[in-house]
Amino acid sequence: MATSKTRTALIVGASRGLGLGLAQEYLARGWQVIATVRGTGKTALHDVQENAGGRLEIEHVDINEPEQVVALHARLRNRSLDVLFVSAGISSAPDLSIEQVDAQAFTHEMINNALSPMRFVGIFHDLVQSKGCVVAMSSGLGSIANNTEGGWEIYRASKASLNTLMRSYVARQSGDTRTYLLMDPGWVRTDMGGPEGTLGVEESVPRMVDVVEAETGKGELRFLNYRGAAVAW
Repeated sequence: MATSKTRTALIVGASRGLGLGLAQEYLARGWQVIATVRGTGKTALHDVQENAGGRLEIEHVDINEPEQVVALHARLRNRSLDVLFVSAGISSAPDLSIEQVDAQAFTHEMINNALSPMRFVGIFHDLVQSKGCVVAMSSGLGSIANNTEGGWEIYRASKASLNTLMRSYVARQSGDTRTYLLMDPGWVRTDMGGPEGTLGVEESVPRMVDVVEAETGKGELRFLNYRGAAVAW
């Protein structure tokens, strides 16, 4: 278990892809990691746990189910987090324009990528230390200013909504000294990003963690990419 000198990160959505990579990276840096998976079956994260020396705790939560999020908060209520990183998200029908998408698919993606992550942040931010960092995985595709080509229309809309909701949330937190980040990981070769991505998980994740380290303690909200550069809203 964590000692007083060991920093703790909660990684939400860590069964695969970027979330799994984040859990591995924080472990490699000596952190205590609490990482969540949605189902009850064995995942790649469980394989990591076998060699983590007791520094990886796996929790089960579906962030689309509010009662599960509240129950997880109750289980972790006595823990102190240095970093909360919400990495969960989905992408569907990237090739369809908005007029081709049915309402159910649209709603499902907006709930997964915008509503549920922000609800999680709202419930869990009190466990993050006053000088800690709250991070939500956004995307360069969530930038309205940089959208000059279209495509990935539901996904773009969901990440732009995430950005807006985070901005509204932080605006309501008068006197909050925590740092809040929306992170663009780049186009990464994952199940979601596909094989044509320009970055591997092993390239994107360490840089993202470096950015979180560099920004922690500065307070306020920023939308940054994995290199630490500001992304246009």
